[in-house]
Amino acid sequence: MPENFHIAYVYVALLVPLPIFIYWLLPAIKNRTSALVYPYFQRTAEVSKNKPQKAAYVKKKSWFSFLILYTIWLLLLTALSSPELVGKPEKTIKTSRNFLILADLSFSMANKDWIVDRKRTTRWNAVKGIMKDFITERKSDKMGLLFFASSAYIQVPFTTDLEVVQTMMDEADVGMAGQSTNMGKAIIKGMDMFERDTIPTKVMLLLTDGVDAGISISPLDAAAIAKENDVIIYTIGIGNPGSNSSDLDERTLIEIAKRTNGKYFRAKDSEALENIYKALELLQPVEYEEERYVSKTLLYYYPLGLALILSFIAVTVNTILQIIKRIRNRQ
Repeated sequence: MPENFHIAYVYVALLVPLPIFIYWLLPAIKNRTSALVYPYFQRTAEVSKNKPQKAAYVKKKSWFSFLILYTIWLLLLTALSSPELVGKPEKTIKTSRNFLILADLSFSMANKDWIVDRKRTTRWNAVKGIMKDFITERKSDKMGLLFFASSAYIQVPFTTDLEVVQTMMDEADVGMAGQSTNMGKAIIKGMDMFERDTIPTKVMLLLTDGVDAGISISPLDAAAIAKENDVIIYTIGIGNPGSNSSDLDERTLIEIAKRTNGKYFRAKDSEALENIYKALELLQPVEYEEERYVSKTLLYYYPLGLALILSFIAVTVNTILQIIKRIRNRQ
């Protein structure tokens, strides 16, 4: 028997001996026939030494017929027990957290100082190109997307449809949210998104290549508020602080991550950014629910079909025999 074969209703097997009990416990069926009485009937019986019987007889037991009927009974019970082939157990992905991406779209992200596939490209094109694989792998998360620069706005509210997140990331471009960088405002805007959702685990991924403009709330004050609300912030600094084209404020990004139990990463090129995403996979792994069976193939129609075919054959053969018997009696 295959390992994945399963019977849903095993207790149906208790009905297997039922026809045998009925066969032995119930009285036999008596068939009445007509009797012919004529003069000298008793004298004839005495001479022939045959004892007259009552006008009834019991049919002889037909073990072959009983075997056919019992086989049909077993097939019907087999169908009633609902045999099935159960698919291999597999883990289902559990939606366990809100993962919010805060992406910097300030003008500095348009600098063409990154090399991807031996071609020079902007920081933003490199980031969103590599981000595709990361988004696709976050199948256990409800993911949101928020863009910021001078101001911050929600591009995608929390959703499990990661294709939408990926599409909106592809369609975004530098300058959509202004010129300067305002990390504090972006974190506070992200906190508003978390408050509207019921999933308790909250993670932010903050990507920026600049220094905070100092407008509105400071990034460290916003990080303190995030800490109070159990929000983890991972920060990624885009660029190389030692180069002339970079004004990356690593100190602030390190402190934001430290205050919220997150971690800071520096992405000076596309290869480093890919390694950062792999590290994030280890820090925030995809979570699975318990193993469960996801596919079942019902097999009840096989024994049910055999029972119907066998019944049809039995009725057909019995009808033919009755017709032949009547023809012989007439002859």
